[in-house]
Amino acid sequence: MQVNIKPMIESSNEHLSESERESSILNRRAFLRRAAIGAAGASVISPDFGGPDQDLSSAKEKDYVDFEFDELSIREFQDRMESGEETAVSITRKYLDRIEATNHDGPQLHAIIEVNPDALRIAGELDAERKKSGVRGPLHGIPVILKDNIDTADAMTTTAGSLALEGSIAAKDSYVANRLRAAGAILLAKANLSEWANFRSTRSTGGWSGRGGLCRNPYALDRNACGSSSGSGVAVSANLCPVAIGTETDGSVVCPSSITGVVGIKPTVGLVGQAGIVPIAHSQDTAGPMGRSVEDAAMVLTALAGQGADYTSYLDSGSLRGARIGATRKHLGRHPVVDQIFEDALAALKDAGAEIVDPADLPTHGEWEDAEFEVLLYEFKANLNIYLQGLGKDARVKSLDDLISFNEEHRDTEMPYFDQEIFLMAQEKGPLTDQVYLDALADCRRLTREEGIDAVMIFENLDALVAPTTLPAWTNDLVHGGHRSYGASSAAAVSGYPSITVPSGHVSGLPVGLLFFGRANTEGKLISYAYAFEQATKVRTKPGFLETLPFG
Repeated sequence: MQVNIKPMIESSNEHLSESERESSILNRRAFLRRAAIGAAGASVISPDFGGPDQDLSSAKEKDYVDFEFDELSIREFQDRMESGEETAVSITRKYLDRIEATNHDGPQLHAIIEVNPDALRIAGELDAERKKSGVRGPLHGIPVILKDNIDTADAMTTTAGSLALEGSIAAKDSYVANRLRAAGAILLAKANLSEWANFRSTRSTGGWSGRGGLCRNPYALDRNACGSSSGSGVAVSANLCPVAIGTETDGSVVCPSSITGVVGIKPTVGLVGQAGIVPIAHSQDTAGPMGRSVEDAAMVLTALAGQGADYTSYLDSGSLRGARIGATRKHLGRHPVVDQIFEDALAALKDAGAEIVDPADLPTHGEWEDAEFEVLLYEFKANLNIYLQGLGKDARVKSLDDLISFNEEHRDTEMPYFDQEIFLMAQEKGPLTDQVYLDALADCRRLTREEGIDAVMIFENLDALVAPTTLPAWTNDLVHGGHRSYGASSAAAVSGYPSITVPSGHVSGLPVGLLFFGRANTEGKLISYAYAFEQATKVRTKPGFLETLPFG
C-alpha cells in the first residue's frame, strides 16, 4: 500500500519555524529511507534476493552511473564546505539520495543495511559548530559508513548481518564510533557484510547476509565483492560515501578493497581499539579504513588510532627512493594477467626509486593455516559469548549455542544457501586455557612473525614486502558457495602486523590491488610507500555498473 506522507509531515510541522520545519522534514525523510532499506534487508530471503540471476531491467537506464560527488576526496569536501558551496547537511542529503537510488533501486547493490535517521540533524549541528568555533579536523562534517558489526549507540542497529540480532541497539558506542564522532564525522549508515564476518560456513558466499542479501560488485553486478567488509568496499567504490570502516580477521578489509578498486588499511592489531565490535578472534581482529585514496584512508586512520599519530604526515610521493621492497612470489601463478600486473607494479616501484629484492618469500609460507583455524574456532566461541552476554535482557540470543538454535529454527531465512558448520565446530571447543589452543596460538605467532615476516625482512634488510592482494572478482554463485580468492592477506593477518592494498591494475575491467605489508607498527612507512605508488600509477577508475562483463 502506498501512502502519501507529505500532508502528514506538513501538518505536524505547523508550529515550527521555517528552519526547524526544513530540518524536521529532512529528518523524517531520512528515517523513511532507513525504514525502507531496513525492511527490505530484513525481509524473507528468496533464492533470487540479491542473487546473480535477479532481473536487472531497472538498472538499464544507467542514470545512477554519474554522480556529482564522484571521486571527490575528503580534502575537496572540506574545501567546498569552507567556501560555502556545500554544507555537511547538503553533502549528507545527497549521499542519502545516492544510497536510495543505488542500494535497492538501480543497480541494487545491497551495500547498505540501514541508514542513520539522525544523520541530517547531526550534520546540521556540525555545520553550526563550524560557523561558531571552527572545525575539529579533516573529518568534520564528513559522512562515514560503518560495517554492521560495529556498535553505535544511536538509532542504528548492530547485527553482523544476522536476523538473530535484528533490532539490537548497542548500549554504548564502540571505540571506533566514539573516535569518529569525536573527530566530527557523521555516522551515515551501516554497511552490509558477509554474515558474522564470514565465519559461519565453509561454503559461504562472500557479501551475503540474512539481513542485507547479496552485495554486488559495482564494476560488474554479477561479480562478487569479496568479504567480509563487502558493503564497506562497495559503498566507497560506488561513491555512496567518501570513506567507510571495515573490519578484518584475515583478508576482510584488503580483499574487498582490492576487488572493488579502493584503498584499504589493515592496522597492527591493537592500534585501533576492539571494544564494541562483534568479534571473531581478539588475536587478529581489527577495524580499518577504506577510501578511494591513500590520503583519505590515512586521515581516517589518524582519527581511529589517536595517540597523537598523524598518518597524513607520511604522504610523501618520493618515499620510495632508496626503500628496499621485497617481492613475494609464492602468491603468483593463479592468473597470468594478475601476475603481469604484479610485474608492472614492481617496475613502477623501481622507477620510483625503490630497490627491489626479488624474490623475498616467507620461509614458512602457508605453514600456519591449520593452526590459524584452530585459534579462530577457540577465540570465536569465547569472544562471541562475551559479546552476546553483554547485550540487553531482551536479546534473542545470549550465547553461540543460542545462535545455533536460532539459525536452525529460522533455516529458511538464515540458511537458504549454506549451513553453519563453523559455528558447530567452534561450539565444541573448550576454554582458552586448553593446551591445544595455546599451542596453536604459539605456532601462529612463531610461523608468521619470527620465522616469517620478521625473518625475511631482517635477513634481507627490507622496508616492506609486496604481493598481489588477491584475484579479480569471481561470479556470484549461491549454489556452489564461495570462491577461494588465493589472497596474500594471511601472513599480516595472523601475525597481527599491518597491511595496505592500493589499486594496481584491471583484469577485463575488474580491479586488482597491490598489497604492502611489513613488521608491527610500521603503518606510517607502509602508507608512505603505498602513497608514492598510487601517485606514480593512478590506476583507480570509477565503476561502470555493468550487468556482466562484455566477453565475446
